[in-house]
Amino acid sequence: ISPIQYTGLFDTAAIFQFYAQTEEVELTSESVNRDRERVGPDCFELLTVLGKGAYGKVFQVRKVQGAQTGRIFAMKVLKKAKIVCNAKDTAHTRAEREILETVRHPFIVDLLYAFQTGGKLYLILECLSGKLEATSSCGATHLYPDLPVRSFCQSFYLGEITLALGHLHSNGIIYRDLKPENIMLNHQGHIKLTDFGLCKESIHDGSVTHTFCGTIEYMAPEILTRSGHNRAVDWWSLGALMYDMMTGSPPFTAENRKKTIDKILKCKLNLPPYLTIDARDLVKKLLKKNPAQRLGSSKADCADIQKHAFFKHVNWDDLLHKRLEPPYKPQLQSDEDVSQFDTRFTRQTPVDSPDDTSLSHSAELAFAGFTYVAPSVLESLKEGFSFEPRARNVRRHNSSPRTPISPLKFSPAGPFKSSLDGEPDPFSPMSPPTAAAPVTSLGQINM
Repeated sequence: ISPIQYTGLFDTAAIFQFYAQTEEVELTSESVNRDRERVGPDCFELLTVLGKGAYGKVFQVRKVQGAQTGRIFAMKVLKKAKIVCNAKDTAHTRAEREILETVRHPFIVDLLYAFQTGGKLYLILECLSGKLEATSSCGATHLYPDLPVRSFCQSFYLGEITLALGHLHSNGIIYRDLKPENIMLNHQGHIKLTDFGLCKESIHDGSVTHTFCGTIEYMAPEILTRSGHNRAVDWWSLGALMYDMMTGSPPFTAENRKKTIDKILKCKLNLPPYLTIDARDLVKKLLKKNPAQRLGSSKADCADIQKHAFFKHVNWDDLLHKRLEPPYKPQLQSDEDVSQFDTRFTRQTPVDSPDDTSLSHSAELAFAGFTYVAPSVLESLKEGFSFEPRARNVRRHNSSPRTPISPLKFSPAGPFKSSLDGEPDPFSPMSPPTAAAPVTSLGQINM
């Protein structure tokens, strides 16, 4: 019986004693982490350098404490001091966390943890070990002489990408940077869309935005002309990616960016004769220069693309729930296998540089609420979580609740075409990118 009820009067001492012995626990990142699952840099063992950029590094790591001990992850470490120098980079980092927390999807990279120290941001993501280039020659007859097999390979990967983009659009988000480097494979062979730094939120029917961003070779004409764009830009990029997958290079390329832009805006699309009728038709409809005429531009969005004859043999429900066997599975010797990554990075000694805690108060506020634990991690902790009553000091004031925000960029670093948003991509190469040249695959993808 409650101490408030037994006399009808308030017995202050009894009330304090009662609440000192019982406690209602809400299973959140804060309650779980309170004693036993405080996640920080010391919880992870550095194994290998996977990538390096202007603002930090990406490591392959093993969790050595708490829940999921022994599991392999990718840990992105960003230096606050470099990010806060540019308002765009700060906004992109926070926005990407928000987006990835909102859009959990089978074909979008998962964020498991996020935390910070005085001078750094840490993002723990699933470790993706496969490169799309291993499957990128789906259009090459010498690798896939059997047309039905080749067609299944193409429709499988393009279908998974379509579902991922459609999910983003259903949440009012446009992706704006679809390219081979931002598509990786998990250990099962399913695609994972990565790097959400150029996404734009709150773009619904009738809304447009004008930011010049993306990767030139996959960029829609309306972005280049700054005439205002919406989610239809992602379907242009899908068409460019499809062309790349089937031919070995994007549809419009030249020796420099200016000439590439001129081709995108003015030149007709040339399709090789070996493409199937359905493939030719889909590419042409996705690469319409007028966005209003582009397949996927209606309110139906990805549903129109899913109905196209190119995907006539795809069971979309089976594809979404990963009941179809991927045409390619990364050949890995172990969970720690990094053979798919650039040896320029993997040969380096993994060292996390000393922390810099000299940030201003305003810079610190820019990353308030950065800590995050994924719902899947919380679920895994339920069985081992103790609900025993615990003594605690009486609090005279309610503390303000923290609102966890969400994930960030998971961008490969290596010799690939760079994204443009007026500022360098934090994990793009330090050297200036060269113009895209025809290649025999979708291009090398390195983290």
